[in-house]
Amino acid sequence: MSLTNGGTVDGVVPPPNLAHHDRSSADGPDGWAPEPLTLAGIAARRAKAGKLIAGTAAYSDSDMFKSPQAYSQRKARRWDHLLSPEAVARKPCILKQAATYLKQPGILSLGGGLPSSENFPIESLSLQVPHPPRFDKASTKTPSSSLTIGKHDIRDKDGVFDLSVALNYSQSSGSAQMIRWVTEHTELVFRPPYADWRCALSVGSTGALDSALRLFCDRNRRDAIITDEYTFSTALESFDPLGIKVFGVLVDEEGLLPGSLDEILSNWDEGVRGARKPTVLYTVPSGENPTGATMGIQRRKDVYDICSKHDVFIFEDDPYYYLQMPPYDKANSAARPGAVDAHASQTTDEFLKSLIPTMLSIDVDGRVLRMDSFSKVLVPGSRMGWVTGSEQIIERYTRYNECSTQGPSGFSQALMYKLLDETWGHEGYLRWLIHLRSEYTQRRDALLDACEKHLPKDIVSWTPPAAGMFLWIHVDHTGHPNKGRKTMLEIEEEIFDSCIERGVLACRGSWFHAEKDVEPTGLFFRTTFAAASQAEMDVAIQRFGQAVRASFGV
Repeated sequence: MSLTNGGTVDGVVPPPNLAHHDRSSADGPDGWAPEPLTLAGIAARRAKAGKLIAGTAAYSDSDMFKSPQAYSQRKARRWDHLLSPEAVARKPCILKQAATYLKQPGILSLGGGLPSSENFPIESLSLQVPHPPRFDKASTKTPSSSLTIGKHDIRDKDGVFDLSVALNYSQSSGSAQMIRWVTEHTELVFRPPYADWRCALSVGSTGALDSALRLFCDRNRRDAIITDEYTFSTALESFDPLGIKVFGVLVDEEGLLPGSLDEILSNWDEGVRGARKPTVLYTVPSGENPTGATMGIQRRKDVYDICSKHDVFIFEDDPYYYLQMPPYDKANSAARPGAVDAHASQTTDEFLKSLIPTMLSIDVDGRVLRMDSFSKVLVPGSRMGWVTGSEQIIERYTRYNECSTQGPSGFSQALMYKLLDETWGHEGYLRWLIHLRSEYTQRRDALLDACEKHLPKDIVSWTPPAAGMFLWIHVDHTGHPNKGRKTMLEIEEEIFDSCIERGVLACRGSWFHAEKDVEPTGLFFRTTFAAASQAEMDVAIQRFGQAVRASFGV
């Protein structure tokens, strides 16, 4: 039997080969119409397929769960010429491959070292969760808010997932139960415009980035990465030990500047730069960490086109994608008492249409490896997310993780399945994201209100972020009384130390500067509105303003 959106993994029939299917065709094989996947379509496909049956270490991939519409497009390009020698050399894990024989009816296994679940000392896990549309504490008091997943729910309760499966060894790409969910979600929201895209679970975006670096970069080739002038500090700390040189592209309030990217790549001098022309771009296009910048759709297209021109592969690290917010309105701040979020009543369709298309959504070549994470929208401690890319890249990604992380924890997969699939469903998750957007809009506005109130605008400036959880504050050091006697970084250090003395932590912008041996183009501090209360943010920004004034002697 084949498995499409449900059914069984006891036999896998490949999807139709539609690599050369005309995109403009209204009809596909066997008369199906290539209509985009919808929430109703997911429910209908699952109902038609029947119960998903996937036991311990069952093989699965996204082709088992994609809708027919996904195959109405051409296949991705191949990237053999960009892969690292390590990526090319990796072979399938023999023991993982052996698990495919378990699909044979009646087979008795003396092969795999899979412990018996009878010896697992955990009979069940329980959690309480809020429910849409309010997601408040009151909704956690209802009987339906108490969720339990037992050791033998598949056997005893006709369940789809249980602890006997989740807590045993599994395929490194993830359980079939969660691969189905992330595949459906990816098609529903991102709609990759090529046929052979796939998803694999990750241990969060940082882990996914580490794996991706091993696939595409090699110090012995003198490989280099290009990224925003200011970028995620942990990413920089991942590049350096691997011997990968990093080069920064100028940015503005909308993120990476396409002209700067094209200029750097077009005029690359390997002798001067000390590295090969970069073949990888790393970027955080929505609510960028640290700058808070968000690329508009045209900016994303321009960056993609330049990467196509120079044959550069793109790592799209996008954990803040769903935290896209309406513009800041000082007079009608969402943080003011009694403020009502007009966007909170959006339908899920309206919400999805309001989101800026991703790089993956415009990727006709398969040159984007997108990294999604539950860390910023559910819980960081889940250490779980997923990557989406072409079949070739996801296969290589899987080969690497078979011998490293082996995929996310079974505890995380079990709890995420129980919450996202069995309880909230896709629509409930989207309602949660709408709710979360309101929460972050209020937090952002509270921080911006404090900046308007406490910061010296003749010295300090900022651009209200349209997504994410960070505010990038620019300090004009050119008017500092010690300019000429102190370097910009020394002034930055002076302000930072003064902040600490006054009881506030704001991250130094230089921590995020891509090229450590080049002086930054400006003096910045990164602040966040993710966790502090409105009252705490007001006090913290007041202290930051005092530190700036003290340094400037005003």
